[in-house]
Amino acid sequence: MSASSPERAARDTQPDHARPGRYWSGALGHAGQRSAQILLILLLVSVTVYGLLQVTLVVIPVLLALILGAAIAPFVNWLRRKGWPSALATGLSFLLLLALFGGLVTGIAFAIRSEWSDLVDQAVAGFEKLYDFVLNGPLPVDQEMLANARDSVIDFATSSTVSSGAIAGISAATSFATGFLLMAVVLFYFLKDGDRIWAFFLRMFPEGDRRDKARLSGFRVMEVLGGYIRGTAIVALVDSVCIGAALFILQVPLALPLTVIVFVGSFIPLVGATAAGVFAALIALVANGPVVALIVIIVIIAVNQLEGNFLQPVVMGKSLSIHALVILLALTAGTILAGIVGAILAVPIAAVGWAVIKVWTGEDDGEDLDAKEIPDPKDQPEMESAES
Repeated sequence: MSASSPERAARDTQPDHARPGRYWSGALGHAGQRSAQILLILLLVSVTVYGLLQVTLVVIPVLLALILGAAIAPFVNWLRRKGWPSALATGLSFLLLLALFGGLVTGIAFAIRSEWSDLVDQAVAGFEKLYDFVLNGPLPVDQEMLANARDSVIDFATSSTVSSGAIAGISAATSFATGFLLMAVVLFYFLKDGDRIWAFFLRMFPEGDRRDKARLSGFRVMEVLGGYIRGTAIVALVDSVCIGAALFILQVPLALPLTVIVFVGSFIPLVGATAAGVFAALIALVANGPVVALIVIIVIIAVNQLEGNFLQPVVMGKSLSIHALVILLALTAGTILAGIVGAILAVPIAAVGWAVIKVWTGEDDGEDLDAKEIPDPKDQPEMESAES
């Protein structure tokens, strides 16, 4: 008999109420422990999200810089492999990306700004036509409920809330300028010293399996973010070109701003491009009649089929290997927390989270990668020496 047997025998003879931890034994006790752990994790997540929402002026530019940096990092590395000095490759890539981003934002602003009121008026008129069709159509509907819904939509679209939110935003414009400058500075340092910054954080992990998983997680994050933003840009370009060409051929008014709206909407998966296409169909309905509007809807359906069955699997690859339900829930949560920007950032964040979970659960062990592809903190100089 082992030395611990007398102690075990004495413990077994104790009454149930005297046994230590008896309230946490059994199936119910284990369920209680697990529930307490889940509640603590939810509390930690809630506090973290609340704290991040208080500093969105910092969080959102950093996230945007990380996404853009991941998208352009392969180009920077390609220039370095061609013999370009690191500073010159970083500077050229940075300036090209800023020029592209600034030109895109400027083009969108000028394309929509001058014709925004016409867009709203045409959309309201198209909604009125659709309302009349539903009201007088063969399907029985509750007229009072339909009228209330119509009035709510029209009141919101034509109210001062939309106008003030779109135009009268000195403080919003100031925040945007501040966020853009911060994003530009952070993006430059990500491109210039990204490996050193990541190596600095990796040193917090002890050498061994944990550090290897952290290294692989960082590589997967950049791979997923870069692939996602590049793939989404290609999909958005194809969607906007196809739908925009149809609008121009059918001579739908305001075709250029509608094309721009389709391009921007395509960065919101599942619903963005479809919502923008419905907006275009409403304008075609009031300006060109039901036949043209029907053709626009057919084009939108065809483009969505092309995107879902060909573009997404081929262009996006493993960057968006998450279920559509998860995408929908992430979109909803992101929109509630941070509006349009949250809707755009929610899906890549969810994809990154899933990639990291797969690494730490052992489902992704990085066997498809060469060890040289993943930066090792030992190969990077200290952050202090990077500034010298």
